[in-house]
Amino acid sequence: MSACAAVFAVSCTREPSTRASTLPRESQLNQFLADVERRALRIAEIAVRDRDEALDLVQDAMIKLVKNYAGRPNDEWTPLFYRILQNGIRDWHRRQKVRNRVMVWFGRGGSGDDEYDAVAQAPDLAGRTPDEELQMGEAMQRLETAIQALPARQREAFMLRTFEGLNVAGTAVAMGCSDGSVKTHYSRAIHTLRDKLGEHWV
Repeated sequence: MSACAAVFAVSCTREPSTRASTLPRESQLNQFLADVERRALRIAEIAVRDRDEALDLVQDAMIKLVKNYAGRPNDEWTPLFYRILQNGIRDWHRRQKVRNRVMVWFGRGGSGDDEYDAVAQAPDLAGRTPDEELQMGEAMQRLETAIQALPARQREAFMLRTFEGLNVAGTAVAMGCSDGSVKTHYSRAIHTLRDKLGEHWV
């Protein structure tokens, strides 16, 4: 998936004269999407545990941002994008619950591939020894498992604050809630993760 593809698909629908006048803006938006793509994919993969579904969610969020909010100030793009993405993730989970309930009626139960390890697929750029890489991989696996076990809102707050580095206000916009709710969800997530991970907390 190319971050630029989302912008290109929308920009190509404009008249040539309009497109020429908005090229600097589109360039900025392309750069924003390229910068945010990898982190957004990681968040989506951990949330849904399916690479293809995560790719679709991230691309859909990019397209919606371009269509609906390209004209907003640049500093609003990050929280707006993550709000769109988190809404998409929540919708995906709702659809999965409905699908799983329907499938139970046919005696098949829910299906899903939990084998893909999103964190382990991230490249290791720290130049660690094999033993250190193994230890880090195990620690990251425990962290990913613990994050997946968090309630959805706690998971959102933790990932947006920790992985994406959003401040409280930006996280509140992304999650569609108050600053106080972000602080509560994030604090509870931190305490839960520390209790579960103990010495392996990273």
